[in-house]
Amino acid sequence: MMPESSPPVCNYEGSDYQETFWDRGERAYEDQVEAIALRRLLPPGGKLLLEVGAGAGRNTPRYAGFEQIVLLDYSRTQLQKAQQRLGTDRRYIYVAADVYRLPFVPGLFPAATMIRTLHHMADAPLAIAQIRQALQPGAIFILEYANKRNLKAILRYLLRRQSWSPFTPEPVEFVELNFDFHPRAVSTWLREQDFVIERQLTVSHFRINLLKKLIPLQLLVNMDALAQLTGSWWQLTPQVFVRSRAEGGPQPAEPGSFFRCPACHYSPLQRGETSLDCPGCGRRWGVQDGIYDFRKPMGT
Repeated sequence: MMPESSPPVCNYEGSDYQETFWDRGERAYEDQVEAIALRRLLPPGGKLLLEVGAGAGRNTPRYAGFEQIVLLDYSRTQLQKAQQRLGTDRRYIYVAADVYRLPFVPGLFPAATMIRTLHHMADAPLAIAQIRQALQPGAIFILEYANKRNLKAILRYLLRRQSWSPFTPEPVEFVELNFDFHPRAVSTWLREQDFVIERQLTVSHFRINLLKKLIPLQLLVNMDALAQLTGSWWQLTPQVFVRSRAEGGPQPAEPGSFFRCPACHYSPLQRGETSLDCPGCGRRWGVQDGIYDFRKPMGT
C-alpha cells in the first residue's frame, strides 16, 4: 500500500535548468568529462535501461547501445523537453514518477543510471533501495553523486570558512534539497542493497572557473580523463561515478510485464483511453502525449 507520506521531492517542473545551466552556462567541461566517465562505465549495450532523473535527456543519447530506454523524472515539463530533443518513437519511454514509489515490476531492468540526481534525495538509501527492486540479478547500476569530501570543502573546513566537517559520514544539505554525500556512506548504502562495487571514477577535478578560462577546453578535459583513473584509490573531487552490480534480489520480470501500480503494487495494469488503470485498488494513472504519469492518480 502507498504510505501516507514520503520524503520531499525536488521538482524541476517549469524550470529552465537545461537552458540556463547546460546550454548557456559554460558547462562544456563538466558535460564532456561526465561523458567520458559514462563511456568507461557503461555496458556495451543491452535491451533495456532505466535512466533515473533523466531531465531533458542530456545524457540519453549516450546510451545508444541499448534497444530501449526509460526516461524517468518527476517533472513532466522536463520530459516534454526530452521528447523535443529525442522524439517519440518506441525506443524511448517517458515516465513521470516519484523515485521513492517506482511504478515498475521487480526485476525489470538489466541496467540503470542515476546521474546528477542523488544529490536531491532527502532519503538517499530509500531511493537506492527502490532502484534495486527494479533491477535484475547481475544488473549494472551507474551512480553519480556529489562528494562531501572534496578538496575545496576540506580546505574551507581547515581554514574555518565552513562549519560542517567533510570527514563525517552524514550528508550535508547546503541548499534546500541539495545534498553532498560522503563516499563511505554511499558505498555502505550500495552494499546494504546487495550491490557489488566494481569501479569508481573521480570526475571534475578542475572545476574552477579560473582554470576553465586559462586552459583550453580539450586540454582540461584530457587532464580530467587521465585523473579519473585514480577513483578507486581516493575520492577527493566534487563528483564521483560508481559502477556496481546487483547480486541476488528479484528474479527477472516475466516477459511482457512492465508497469505496476505504485500505490498497491498490483500488476498488470489495464490500458484505458487516457490512463493505465489498476484493478487492485482502482487508481487510474494518466497517459498523455506519450508520457506516463504516476505522480498522482487521476481518480478511483
